[in-house]
Amino acid sequence: MDSQRTILLLVLVFSLVMLWDGWQKRGRPQEQTVAARSAAGDSVPAPSAPGIGAVAGGVGPVPGEKVGMAQAPRVRVRTDVLLAEVSAEGGNLVRVELLKHRATGDGDRNLVLLDEGMHRYTAQSGLIGAGLPTHKTMFRVPSESVELKPGEEKVAVRLEADVEGLRVVKTLSFARGSYLVDVNYEVTNRRDVPVAGHGYFQLTRDGKAPEGLGWAVQTFTGPAFYTQDAKFQKVEFSEVEKGSAKFAREASDGWVAMVQHYFFSAWLPRNGVAREFYARKVGEDLYSAGVILPLGTVEPGQAGSVGAPLYVGPQEQDKLEALAPGLELVVDYGWLTVIAAPLFWVLQWIHKLVGNWGWAIIGLTVLIKLIFFPLSAASYKSMAKMRVVTPKLAKIKEMYGNDKTRLNQEMMELYKKERINPLGGCLPILVQIPVFIALYWVLLGSVEMRQAPWVGWIQDLSAKDPYFVLPLVMGVTMLVQTKLNPTPPDPIQAKVMLLMPIVFTGMFLFFPAGLVLYWTVNNLLSIAQQWQITRLIEGGNVKAKAG
Repeated sequence: MDSQRTILLLVLVFSLVMLWDGWQKRGRPQEQTVAARSAAGDSVPAPSAPGIGAVAGGVGPVPGEKVGMAQAPRVRVRTDVLLAEVSAEGGNLVRVELLKHRATGDGDRNLVLLDEGMHRYTAQSGLIGAGLPTHKTMFRVPSESVELKPGEEKVAVRLEADVEGLRVVKTLSFARGSYLVDVNYEVTNRRDVPVAGHGYFQLTRDGKAPEGLGWAVQTFTGPAFYTQDAKFQKVEFSEVEKGSAKFAREASDGWVAMVQHYFFSAWLPRNGVAREFYARKVGEDLYSAGVILPLGTVEPGQAGSVGAPLYVGPQEQDKLEALAPGLELVVDYGWLTVIAAPLFWVLQWIHKLVGNWGWAIIGLTVLIKLIFFPLSAASYKSMAKMRVVTPKLAKIKEMYGNDKTRLNQEMMELYKKERINPLGGCLPILVQIPVFIALYWVLLGSVEMRQAPWVGWIQDLSAKDPYFVLPLVMGVTMLVQTKLNPTPPDPIQAKVMLLMPIVFTGMFLFFPAGLVLYWTVNNLLSIAQQWQITRLIEGGNVKAKAG
């Protein structure tokens, strides 16, 4: 009977379910003690894949030179985009500050991605083999800070360790304008026997959600793997803890990443080299995900090397694909990627024309509305016709409310007489649902939208409207749309439809301003289209009666 209104209600409920499901999928941060953090991460991964082989002599940290991370000296490295700290313990990257990105909710300080404070997140690496240095071994580090000076394109930090007849040099190279850090080990064998080994490169992080991620915006946080055969695979921290994580273990290509909202880190070994991926829990609410690469056999008097580039930075979609195959997939749109990716491409194209992400969102909304104009028109025509016959439907229900069979017969007769298809508005609306949800994830997941201003008081499209103006305007537009729809004969259904604008307004108070802007503009365009169609149909009906 009220199929159009029912479908609209289903659309709203479906959207709510999708959003709620997305929020519930994300892990809850767990408490972690300082003692647990300081004691975690001591173990060294062991290669297990047949294609990589075992290492003779066992696995373990180098005895002796080992102290707690808090006591280890550090060397600071500054480039034009990064401020990094390298620890003498393992030569690990223990802190990375992004100089081009401000902290969430605090425009006076830079965003810190890697850190060892209350939120632990580090990039570690080491070697596997008898006497080889691990990520817990102490290296000799430069005594002074290293800075990329004007005119220089690269700067490097060189760390050295002499262990049991081996000279090991670990070099971290930084480049201008780049979030890539090239990490390389060179092992010189001064022993009388060959040395065989592997290098491991891992990202160790706690399970806490990134700062500033409120209940209204919950996105994936955790390890991710990619190979050409298995494609992109996300792994929940809870799966790692249970030992049930599923991802490609062996390959000759691919990378491992630690993903969070807007930013990520990733080890990107070159393709064509056998590798083994792993993920494991290494402490209380502390997890490591990494890759093992072969060092090979180093003969006496010879040198061997193993290394991998490390990316630590934003999810800038136009640059990621050039760094490694499939890396753009860290911007995760889920099962709607096939729709969301082209939508972002169009949004980016409009941004290049208008120079502002807020106006780009408005332009994209208008473009989508134009594409779906015929479908929307069919839906609104159906609603308008239903609006015209609503009084007749109410009268039929009053007369035959106790006789369901007769009620349905009379309704079908009325639809036939008035040439109304009760399902006429269903398909157009259902077709648009995936597009709307895909656009939601595009606006939610694009780092380009982060701290991007629009006009006036909207200075960050990724944050909520500070004065709640947009959500309130959006609520008014939803209320106007409800009034333009035919009034349901069922009083309960009518109350539910009137309640939906209030519910959505309450939700959108805390949504990113970019999402609210899209929804508001879409509602305004829908109101204009629906009002015009309703006016024409109701006007034609009045003329027909007068004639």
